[in-house]
Amino acid sequence: MKYKIVPFVASIDSKKGNSNHVAEQLEGIIKHHSDLGWNYVRLESVSTFVQPNNGCFGIGAAPGHTTTRQMVVFKKD
Repeated sequence: MKYKIVPFVASIDSKKGNSNHVAEQLEGIIKHHSDLGWNYVRLESVSTFVQPNNGCFGIGAAPGHTTTRQMVVFKKD
């Protein structure tokens, strides 16, 4: 069995975007990969820690933080 993981980052127009727009984007990704023979499994959240950036001599320093990304999981038998 093979697995394929595809990042999903929804893009919403703040003036006219809504959750239906996000659903359409996800549906498009699922349909595209389905047409290529992949079966949708699930949408998975992956959390990671981004290390702090000390900057150059402290200028532009940024603290570390946790971020979450959405990943679409597909499989082929």
